[in-house]
Amino acid sequence: MTGPVPQSEAEEFFIPDLCATKPVLIMFVLAELLVVVYVLGASALPDFAWGTLAMASLFVQWIVLLCAACLCASRRLLATMSMPLGVIFSFVIILLVTLLSSLVAMNVFTESTYADLDRWWLLRNELMAVVIGGIALRYFYLQQQLRARKQAELTARIESLRARIRPHFLFNTMNSIASLIGSRPQQAEQAVEDLSELFRASLVENSRPATLADEIHLCRLYLRIEQLRLGERLQVEWTMDESLSLVPMPSLLLQPLVENAVYHGVAALPEGGLIQITVSADENEVTVEVSNPLPAQVEREEGGLHMALDNIEQRLLALYGAQRSGLHVSAEADMHRVRLRWPREDTGQ
Repeated sequence: MTGPVPQSEAEEFFIPDLCATKPVLIMFVLAELLVVVYVLGASALPDFAWGTLAMASLFVQWIVLLCAACLCASRRLLATMSMPLGVIFSFVIILLVTLLSSLVAMNVFTESTYADLDRWWLLRNELMAVVIGGIALRYFYLQQQLRARKQAELTARIESLRARIRPHFLFNTMNSIASLIGSRPQQAEQAVEDLSELFRASLVENSRPATLADEIHLCRLYLRIEQLRLGERLQVEWTMDESLSLVPMPSLLLQPLVENAVYHGVAALPEGGLIQITVSADENEVTVEVSNPLPAQVEREEGGLHMALDNIEQRLLALYGAQRSGLHVSAEADMHRVRLRWPREDTGQ
């Protein structure tokens, strides 16, 4: 068998990767169930035909596994074909495998010659292969359409969540720049340039996934803008292993958390405070924790805070599920902490 087909090619055709174990196992089980149903219908229940079951299972499973091997070997070719041509080609493979297997079975088990071949039995096997193959191909097609629809819905949902985060970030950043225009115009100009760079990075759809380094760069740009407004009131402490820089992560997850820490924490305190950002990882999971001081006895607007946290949590659930990711928020007497976790998937760079 050939190796797995690249994803870009595999998406062109609806038949799953029959080189993998799971699809072959499913085909094996379904074929055996059909054999059991056939033998049950052809034999009396008190005297179940175990010998017929054994021979029929051997014959059918041989055809199923050989068809899977041939379709697996032909997958790169199938990926280049149009849908109708690919279906016809798949049927040709199934019919040829069934015919050759039937001829081998007749010669091995009945010791017949070509002149004695039971052509009706061959025709029956071919018709059964057409019906069963058609059902299988239809099932594969519906499964592929379902996966494509779910992926489209997931992409639309994630983009919607990202779009809702961007205006929240923009308004807060523009307010920061506006406060600098009258008193420090040169620094306001630098802040506008930082904002332009930040938005180029966050709005452009990259072909590669974002990395921790990308997200940290966005955070540093944002913090530099806020540093101009808050001055020494804003202090930031980073704790991160540099070897994690290229670890992939969903885009625009970390920056909203840092923004909340500034807007709802440090900026609300007359004396300011320290934001601590810790990034850690093991073989399976990446964890990011953002902590900031809480203003005491101060009524805060929490709509933006909850919107960002809710969107981040929904994106993690949509991408990885509740078991493999999560967002945990804790608030102590004078400290607010947000902890993110998601599966580690190294780029291999």
